Amino acid sequence: MALSWNEIKDRALKFSNEWANETKERAEKDSFWNDFFNVFGISRRRVATFEEPVKKLSGNQGFIDLFWKGTLLVEHKSKGRNLDKAFEQATDYFPGLKEHELPKYILVSDFDKIKLFDLDERTEHEFHVSELYKNIKLFGFIAGYQKRTFKEEDPVNIKAAELMGKLHDQLEEFGYEGNHLEVYLVRLLFILFADDTSIFEKDTFKEFLDQKTNEDGSDLGALMAQFFQVLNTPKEKRLKNLDDHLNQFPYVNGKLFEEFLPIASFNSKMRSILLEASGLDWGKISPAIFGSLFQSVMNPEERRNLGAHYTSEKNIFKLIKPLFLDELREEFEKVKSSSKKLKEFHHKLSTLKFLDPACGSGNFLIITYRELRLLEIEILRELFKKGEQVLDISSILWLDVDQFYGIEYDEFAAKIAEVAMWLIDHQMNMRVSEEFGQYFARLPLKKAAKIVHANSLQTNWEDIVSKTELSYIIGNPPFIGSKLLDKIQREDMANIFSGVKNGKILDYVSAWYYKAAQYIQDTNIKTAFVSTNSVTQGEQVSVLWGEMINKLGVKIHFAHTTFKWSNEAKGKAAVYCVIIGYANFDTKSKKLFTYSDIKGEPSEISVKNINPYLANAEDLIIERRSQPICNVPKMAFGNMPLDGGNLIIDDIEKDEFLLQEPKAKPYVLPLISAREFLNNKKRWCLWLENINPNELRQMSTVLERVEAVKQFRLASKAPSTQKHAITPTLFRDRNRPETFIVVPRVSSENRKYIPMGFFDYNSIVSDTMLSIPNGTLYNFGVLMSEMHMTWVKYTCGRLKSDFRYSKDLVYNNYPWAREVSEKNQKKVEEKAQKVLDVRAEFPDSSLADLYHQLTMPPKLIKAHLELDKAVDLCYRPQSFTNENARIEYLFDLYNQYTEPLLNEKKRKQKK
Repeated sequence: MALSWNEIKDRALKFSNEWANETKERAEKDSFWNDFFNVFGISRRRVATFEEPVKKLSGNQGFIDLFWKGTLLVEHKSKGRNLDKAFEQATDYFPGLKEHELPKYILVSDFDKIKLFDLDERTEHEFHVSELYKNIKLFGFIAGYQKRTFKEEDPVNIKAAELMGKLHDQLEEFGYEGNHLEVYLVRLLFILFADDTSIFEKDTFKEFLDQKTNEDGSDLGALMAQFFQVLNTPKEKRLKNLDDHLNQFPYVNGKLFEEFLPIASFNSKMRSILLEASGLDWGKISPAIFGSLFQSVMNPEERRNLGAHYTSEKNIFKLIKPLFLDELREEFEKVKSSSKKLKEFHHKLSTLKFLDPACGSGNFLIITYRELRLLEIEILRELFKKGEQVLDISSILWLDVDQFYGIEYDEFAAKIAEVAMWLIDHQMNMRVSEEFGQYFARLPLKKAAKIVHANSLQTNWEDIVSKTELSYIIGNPPFIGSKLLDKIQREDMANIFSGVKNGKILDYVSAWYYKAAQYIQDTNIKTAFVSTNSVTQGEQVSVLWGEMINKLGVKIHFAHTTFKWSNEAKGKAAVYCVIIGYANFDTKSKKLFTYSDIKGEPSEISVKNINPYLANAEDLIIERRSQPICNVPKMAFGNMPLDGGNLIIDDIEKDEFLLQEPKAKPYVLPLISAREFLNNKKRWCLWLENINPNELRQMSTVLERVEAVKQFRLASKAPSTQKHAITPTLFRDRNRPETFIVVPRVSSENRKYIPMGFFDYNSIVSDTMLSIPNGTLYNFGVLMSEMHMTWVKYTCGRLKSDFRYSKDLVYNNYPWAREVSEKNQKKVEEKAQKVLDVRAEFPDSSLADLYHQLTMPPKLIKAHLELDKAVDLCYRPQSFTNENARIEYLFDLYNQYTEPLLNEKKRKQKK
């Protein structure tokens, strides 16, 4: 068992006193280092060797003074010798060492001074032997104690995952696969971690591999099977003649080593991989990150983007801080001066229970537990700050892993989550050990997080944890679009949203929102999920939040508006997310986190209410409407050809077509589709609406195309398409107004404004566009303004991250300014024309060029800013300062427009 820090300090002081005045130089180098290791309760003979032979880079034979493979290399000199040269000599040995043997630390000494080099952190510390006891924590790695900071992509995490992936592939290649392989690797994960973090005496497993197994790996599988059995057996029940090396390992329990596994077959390459893995510093590895990395290496398709899909700690904090952590820390600050209140607060922490109903490999649970344990340490620090001795640390630690629950569809991920919770628990126990100078570890394992392998949407959460006991629901459920669901997922959605109108349009993540809302009815449970921003956009809002707010009484307590999914791993996942925290009761303290840059940091504001569009406005649901709520021109869909491409003519083939069929020229018109409109390209169509049959019969090439349209429509399985076969000369839709404004149905997120334009009767608008027949310059000006674009951002759906403009949802619900003065209207028209004029100054640039955030000309930016101001003044006498102010105003105006419509609808329903 590891010594406490107090014991180590006492031994260090004794060592310093004995060696500080030593002047003899006989075989005392051996004695010096034997005594040095004894300070930490470690036998030097067990971990390190003197005079280790090694080939230098020059090819000459060298001897390392003292060598602990994979951990420490010592170069010892006579008193007064140059220690920097000693360090250079130590590094000269590196070329002759194997990868897993390379040390993390170099220690040089001359009996008088000690100099320690941390090669990972690139730090060095020098002090006199007499001051060892003052610097003792620098050597925590010897005793198994060491504070670590975890980066979101620590190279050790990645390296460890890659090595385990290699081992996975080798075992699988030899036929060791399925559940047995998964359990085997999870056990190795625990063992490697235990070997570096004082669960086992440091490096005993690495020594076991190195000294007790054949280099060709032939006996490794059998010895590992025996090793697993030893870890599952209490010491008093083990065989009396068991190898001493094996017998020194503790009894683990926790059912981790209970299942019988077939004996695996190893070779020299696999043994080397395992040795290299054991040479890494697993004390540096974050269970929160590594769990997901470890899971991903088992999938060859995911391995190329190793680390891309775990939720970063940064994003986890965005959820847990406003959900509970900030509140708990505030409470701690209020009560810490009172011992009685502090103990009550400590007890409260020990009763909190957490559920992640899509926990993956446990990231949210792990980070949550870690932060609560850190808070517990601060509580204990306050309670015992007067220096009272703690005889039994276990009696003052009240938080444990059994306060945490998870549901996970992937059995392997569920196993990892359970083990990772033990690992983070042990890391926190080591923190406590450092704090109180007394070693503490929970062995044998008696409690575990309850991680259930199941389909969360088919499981009664009450069977996992009673809602009368639960405090919080957290997590990031699967991000799968409604059109990408497999058969089982579609069945899940059908069951969850049975009886919910239009439930089929919802993305998969919606089911967790809805099921949690049902589960928390009549409770004080708070819930928060990270999800794709689709749940706050477009038609999904009215379907999902219409049910959750109007029928289940949900209130949003905090939210992060759209931000770009970010983690520091390579192969980042390009996802646009929101975080929404909600409960079945209201609160006065609501927080909204908004992003001026979706890749940047949020601004936090206190708000009166957060609606389903994540705006500081009243709860409202915007539903599809066939007519505008304001007195404005109606918007129409463009014209769908439904022709199999036969009525469309590319710009390249137009001239050749007209050479063959010159009489068709009056019927070949520009086709305005989104791609061509935005990219300054041309496309044409055959518009045969009013053609004389006699003319048509004289155009054989046109007739061939018409015949092809007819056959295309007849071949369709859809009756609605087949019926149009009787009019093969015509587009399915035939809207051809005198003048019209065009609006692309999809536009890039990289544009501050959706580019729109004017056309007339001589052009045909395609179905990739929406049109406003007879739209005015004033209409154009308002729709091209930041005011309208703010409405678009909050209410339209998205195609990936691009805007998907909707006639019925966005345009027909847009609240236009009321009672606009003639002066203000003319100002908008003037500034709108200025925008068109500036565009015309760049004839060789497409609208995609002109409206890209990085290439938009300064003149056009200025013209739009002037237009924005003119539109703002139509709504109120002063301009809006930010997007939040705009959307709050627009939602309020929307309510003013729709309240009479809603009352009228209710009156009709009563009749």
